[in-house]
Amino acid sequence: MSNIVVAGAQWGDEGKGKIVDLLTENVSVVARFQGGHNAGHTVVINKKKFILHLIPSGILHKGKICIIGNGVVIDPGALIQEIKGLKRKGIPVGKNLFISDSAHVIMPYHTAIDNQSERSAKKSKKIGTTGRGIGPAYMDKMSRAGIRIADLMDSRVFREKLKANLSFVNYLLVNKYKTRRISLEKIYAQYMKHAAFLETFVTDTSVLLNKYIEKGRNVLFEGAQGTLLDIDHGTYPFVTSSSASAGGVCTGLGVAPTRIDGVLGVVKAYTTRVG
Repeated sequence: MSNIVVAGAQWGDEGKGKIVDLLTENVSVVARFQGGHNAGHTVVINKKKFILHLIPSGILHKGKICIIGNGVVIDPGALIQEIKGLKRKGIPVGKNLFISDSAHVIMPYHTAIDNQSERSAKKSKKIGTTGRGIGPAYMDKMSRAGIRIADLMDSRVFREKLKANLSFVNYLLVNKYKTRRISLEKIYAQYMKHAAFLETFVTDTSVLLNKYIEKGRNVLFEGAQGTLLDIDHGTYPFVTSSSASAGGVCTGLGVAPTRIDGVLGVVKAYTTRVG
Protein backbone atom coordinates (compact mmCIF):
# COMPACT_ATOMS: atom_id res chain seq x y z
CA MET A 1 0.00 0.00 0.00
CA SER A 2 1.24 3.52 -0.81
CA ASN A 3 0.50 6.94 0.72
CA ILE A 4 -3.28 7.38 0.74
CA VAL A 5 -5.63 10.13 1.88
CA VAL A 6 -8.92 9.09 3.48
CA ALA A 7 -11.34 12.00 3.17
CA GLY A 8 -15.06 12.39 3.65
CA ALA A 9 -16.81 13.04 0.33
CA GLN A 10 -19.99 14.41 1.90
CA TRP A 11 -20.74 16.47 5.04
CA GLY A 12 -18.80 14.29 7.46
CA ASP A 13 -19.99 11.33 9.52
CA GLU A 14 -19.49 9.01 6.52
CA GLY A 15 -17.69 6.31 8.49
CA LYS A 16 -14.10 7.39 7.83
CA GLY A 17 -12.96 6.02 11.18
CA LYS A 18 -13.94 2.48 10.23
CA ILE A 19 -12.16 2.74 6.87
CA VAL A 20 -9.03 4.16 8.47
CA ASP A 21 -9.09 1.37 11.04
CA LEU A 22 -9.27 -1.25 8.27
CA LEU A 23 -6.45 0.30 6.24
CA THR A 24 -4.15 0.97 9.19
CA GLU A 25 -2.93 -2.63 9.18
CA ASN A 26 -1.22 -1.92 5.84
CA VAL A 27 0.63 1.27 6.80
CA SER A 28 3.33 2.39 9.22
CA VAL A 29 2.11 5.92 9.91
CA VAL A 30 -1.32 7.51 10.39
CA ALA A 31 -1.35 11.31 10.23
CA ARG A 32 -4.14 13.77 11.01
CA PHE A 33 -4.00 17.00 8.98
CA GLN A 34 -6.87 19.33 9.96
CA GLY A 35 -9.75 20.10 12.29
CA GLY A 36 -9.86 19.83 16.04
CA HIS A 37 -11.74 17.93 18.72
CA ASN A 38 -14.98 18.75 16.89
CA ALA A 39 -14.31 15.56 14.91
CA GLY A 40 -15.12 12.11 16.21
CA HIS A 41 -14.06 8.70 14.96
CA THR A 42 -15.67 5.67 16.58
CA VAL A 43 -13.87 2.33 16.42
CA VAL A 44 -14.80 -0.97 18.11
CA ILE A 45 -11.97 -3.42 18.83
CA ASN A 46 -12.49 -6.65 20.78
CA LYS A 47 -15.92 -5.37 21.83
CA LYS A 48 -14.32 -2.23 23.30
CA LYS A 49 -15.63 1.07 21.97
CA PHE A 50 -13.14 3.89 21.35
CA ILE A 51 -14.16 7.42 20.39
CA LEU A 52 -11.22 9.51 19.21
CA HIS A 53 -11.43 13.25 18.63
CA LEU A 54 -7.81 14.31 18.09
CA ILE A 55 -5.55 11.28 18.10
CA PRO A 56 -5.45 9.27 14.84
CA SER A 57 -7.20 5.92 15.17
CA GLY A 58 -3.94 4.19 14.28
CA ILE A 59 -3.09 4.54 17.98
CA LEU A 60 -5.25 1.46 18.56
CA HIS A 61 -2.89 -0.68 16.48
CA LYS A 62 0.41 -1.94 17.85
CA GLY A 63 3.55 -0.59 16.22
CA LYS A 64 1.90 2.27 14.32
CA ILE A 65 3.17 5.85 14.44
CA CYS A 66 0.52 8.55 14.88
CA ILE A 67 1.01 12.19 13.97
CA ILE A 68 -1.12 15.25 14.77
CA GLY A 69 -0.09 17.78 12.14
CA ASN A 70 0.30 21.54 12.07
CA GLY A 71 -3.10 21.97 10.39
CA VAL A 72 -4.90 20.70 13.50
CA VAL A 73 -6.02 23.05 16.27
CA ILE A 74 -5.48 21.46 19.67
CA ASP A 75 -7.30 21.87 22.95
CA PRO A 76 -4.54 20.62 25.28
CA GLY A 77 -6.97 19.63 28.02
CA ALA A 78 -9.09 17.59 25.60
CA LEU A 79 -6.00 15.91 24.15
CA ILE A 80 -4.66 15.01 27.58
CA GLN A 81 -8.00 13.50 28.58
CA GLU A 82 -7.97 11.45 25.38
CA ILE A 83 -4.47 10.17 26.10
CA LYS A 84 -5.39 9.28 29.68
CA GLY A 85 -8.60 7.60 28.52
CA LEU A 86 -6.69 5.38 26.09
CA LYS A 87 -4.18 4.42 28.77
CA ARG A 88 -7.01 3.46 31.15
CA LYS A 89 -8.26 1.05 28.49
CA GLY A 90 -4.83 -0.52 28.12
CA ILE A 91 -3.72 1.32 24.97
CA PRO A 92 -0.08 2.47 25.21
CA VAL A 93 0.50 6.11 24.27
CA GLY A 94 4.10 7.27 24.27
CA LYS A 95 6.72 7.10 21.55
CA ASN A 96 3.98 6.20 19.05
CA LEU A 97 2.41 9.70 19.14
CA PHE A 98 3.88 12.95 17.84
CA ILE A 99 2.36 16.45 17.97
CA SER A 100 3.41 19.25 15.63
CA ASP A 101 5.13 22.16 17.32
CA SER A 102 3.42 24.39 14.73
CA ALA A 103 -0.14 23.29 15.53
CA HIS A 104 -2.25 26.06 17.02
CA VAL A 105 -3.66 25.93 20.54
CA ILE A 106 -7.34 26.34 21.41
CA MET A 107 -7.60 28.68 24.38
CA PRO A 108 -10.52 29.09 26.82
CA TYR A 109 -11.34 32.45 25.27
CA HIS A 110 -11.80 30.77 21.88
CA THR A 111 -14.49 28.57 23.40
CA ALA A 112 -16.10 31.57 25.13
CA ILE A 113 -16.19 33.62 21.92
CA ASP A 114 -17.46 30.63 19.91
CA ASN A 115 -20.41 30.11 22.24
CA GLN A 116 -21.22 33.79 22.71
CA SER A 117 -21.07 34.47 18.98
CA GLU A 118 -23.38 31.59 18.12
CA ARG A 119 -25.77 32.48 20.94
CA SER A 120 -26.10 36.10 19.85
CA ALA A 121 -26.47 35.37 16.12
CA LYS A 122 -29.84 35.54 14.41
CA LYS A 123 -31.39 32.17 13.65
CA SER A 124 -30.68 32.44 9.91
CA LYS A 125 -27.04 33.33 10.63
CA LYS A 126 -26.24 30.50 13.05
CA ILE A 127 -23.50 28.23 11.73
CA GLY A 128 -24.27 25.26 13.96
CA THR A 129 -20.82 25.32 15.54
CA THR A 130 -19.88 22.68 18.11
CA GLY A 131 -18.95 25.49 20.50
CA ARG A 132 -15.48 24.06 21.13
CA GLY A 133 -13.50 27.08 19.98
CA ILE A 134 -12.39 25.65 16.64
CA GLY A 135 -13.45 28.60 14.47
CA PRO A 136 -12.02 31.34 16.72
CA ALA A 137 -8.73 29.41 17.00
CA TYR A 138 -8.41 29.31 13.21
CA MET A 139 -9.35 33.02 13.11
CA ASP A 140 -6.42 33.81 15.40
CA LYS A 141 -4.17 31.64 13.27
CA MET A 142 -5.04 33.54 10.10
CA SER A 143 -4.77 36.93 11.80
CA ARG A 144 -1.32 35.90 13.11
CA ALA A 145 -2.41 36.26 16.72
CA GLY A 146 -2.54 32.54 17.43
CA ILE A 147 -0.57 30.66 20.05
CA ARG A 148 1.22 27.59 18.74
CA ILE A 149 2.30 24.46 20.57
CA ALA A 150 5.91 25.70 20.37
CA ASP A 151 4.83 28.88 22.19
CA LEU A 152 3.11 26.80 24.84
CA MET A 153 6.39 25.00 25.48
CA ASP A 154 8.14 28.32 26.28
CA SER A 155 6.61 29.79 29.44
CA ARG A 156 7.88 33.32 28.80
CA VAL A 157 6.67 33.47 25.20
CA PHE A 158 3.35 31.89 26.14
CA ARG A 159 2.71 34.43 28.89
CA GLU A 160 3.55 37.37 26.62
CA LYS A 161 1.25 36.19 23.84
CA LEU A 162 -1.53 35.30 26.26
CA LYS A 163 -1.35 38.73 27.89
CA ALA A 164 -1.46 40.49 24.53
CA ASN A 165 -4.44 38.45 23.33
CA LEU A 166 -6.42 38.85 26.54
CA SER A 167 -6.29 42.64 26.36
CA PHE A 168 -8.46 42.47 23.23
CA VAL A 169 -10.46 39.36 24.12
CA ASN A 170 -11.59 40.70 27.49
CA TYR A 171 -12.68 43.97 25.89
CA LEU A 172 -14.77 41.95 23.43
CA LEU A 173 -16.27 39.67 26.07
CA VAL A 174 -17.20 42.51 28.44
CA ASN A 175 -18.35 45.16 25.98
CA LYS A 176 -19.90 43.15 23.15
CA TYR A 177 -21.10 39.97 24.83
CA LYS A 178 -21.68 41.40 28.33
CA THR A 179 -19.95 38.49 30.03
CA ARG A 180 -17.06 38.04 32.46
CA ARG A 181 -13.39 38.74 31.87
CA ILE A 182 -10.97 35.84 31.61
CA SER A 183 -8.15 35.60 34.15
CA LEU A 184 -4.61 35.56 32.78
CA GLU A 185 -3.15 33.89 35.88
CA LYS A 186 -5.72 31.11 35.92
CA ILE A 187 -5.20 30.23 32.25
CA TYR A 188 -1.42 30.54 32.53
CA ALA A 189 -1.23 28.12 35.47
CA GLN A 190 -3.59 25.64 33.82
CA TYR A 191 -1.79 25.65 30.47
CA MET A 192 1.65 25.33 32.02
CA LYS A 193 0.45 22.03 33.50
CA HIS A 194 -0.77 21.00 30.06
CA ALA A 195 2.62 21.93 28.58
CA ALA A 196 4.49 19.78 31.10
CA PHE A 197 2.31 16.77 30.25
CA LEU A 198 2.55 17.14 26.45
CA GLU A 199 6.20 18.18 26.14
CA THR A 200 7.57 14.73 25.29
CA PHE A 201 5.16 14.35 22.35
CA VAL A 202 6.09 17.63 20.62
CA THR A 203 8.37 17.80 17.56
CA ASP A 204 8.62 19.16 14.02
CA THR A 205 6.25 16.62 12.49
CA SER A 206 6.72 17.81 8.90
CA VAL A 207 10.40 16.84 9.05
CA LEU A 208 9.57 13.58 10.81
CA LEU A 209 6.83 12.63 8.34
CA ASN A 210 8.95 13.35 5.27
CA LYS A 211 11.75 11.22 6.72
CA TYR A 212 9.32 8.32 7.13
CA ILE A 213 8.15 8.73 3.52
CA GLU A 214 11.73 8.89 2.21
CA LYS A 215 12.44 5.61 4.01
CA GLY A 216 9.56 4.00 2.14
CA ARG A 217 7.12 3.87 5.04
CA ASN A 218 3.48 3.84 3.94
CA VAL A 219 1.38 6.70 5.32
CA LEU A 220 -2.36 7.02 5.79
CA PHE A 221 -3.52 10.64 5.87
CA GLU A 222 -6.62 10.80 8.07
CA GLY A 223 -9.15 13.55 7.39
CA ALA A 224 -11.93 14.87 9.60
CA GLN A 225 -15.36 16.27 8.68
CA GLY A 226 -15.92 16.11 4.89
CA THR A 227 -15.25 17.81 1.57
CA LEU A 228 -18.61 19.59 1.55
CA LEU A 229 -17.64 21.17 4.88
CA ASP A 230 -14.31 22.43 3.50
CA ILE A 231 -13.75 26.14 4.19
CA ASP A 232 -13.18 26.85 0.47
CA HIS A 233 -15.03 24.10 -1.36
CA GLY A 234 -17.96 23.43 0.96
CA THR A 235 -21.42 24.94 1.35
CA TYR A 236 -20.07 28.28 2.57
CA PRO A 237 -20.75 29.85 5.06
CA PHE A 238 -22.14 26.69 6.64
CA VAL A 239 -18.77 24.97 6.72
CA THR A 240 -15.97 24.10 9.11
CA SER A 241 -12.94 26.38 9.50
CA SER A 242 -10.26 24.19 7.92
CA SER A 243 -9.36 22.50 4.63
CA ALA A 244 -11.25 19.22 4.99
CA SER A 245 -10.69 18.11 1.39
CA ALA A 246 -7.68 16.07 0.28
CA GLY A 247 -5.67 19.19 -0.56
CA GLY A 248 -5.50 20.00 3.14
CA VAL A 249 -2.90 17.26 3.55
CA CYS A 250 -0.16 19.36 1.96
CA THR A 251 -0.67 22.46 4.09
CA GLY A 252 -1.78 20.59 7.20
CA LEU A 253 1.19 18.22 7.36
CA GLY A 254 3.91 19.88 5.30
CA VAL A 255 4.17 17.24 2.58
CA ALA A 256 4.36 17.85 -1.17
CA PRO A 257 1.48 16.83 -3.48
CA THR A 258 3.85 14.35 -5.12
CA ARG A 259 4.00 12.44 -1.84
CA ILE A 260 0.31 11.53 -2.19
CA ASP A 261 -0.35 8.41 -4.26
CA GLY A 262 -4.12 8.31 -4.02
CA VAL A 263 -7.27 9.64 -2.40
CA LEU A 264 -10.05 7.48 -1.01
CA GLY A 265 -13.32 9.38 -0.69
CA VAL A 266 -15.76 7.90 1.81
CA VAL A 267 -19.53 8.16 1.32
CA LYS A 268 -22.57 6.62 2.94
CA ALA A 269 -25.74 5.38 1.27
CA TYR A 270 -27.92 8.18 2.63
CA THR A 271 -26.65 11.71 3.09
CA THR A 272 -26.90 13.62 6.35
CA ARG A 273 -25.16 16.63 7.85
CA VAL A 274 -24.85 18.12 11.29
CA GLY A 275 -25.17 21.89 11.63
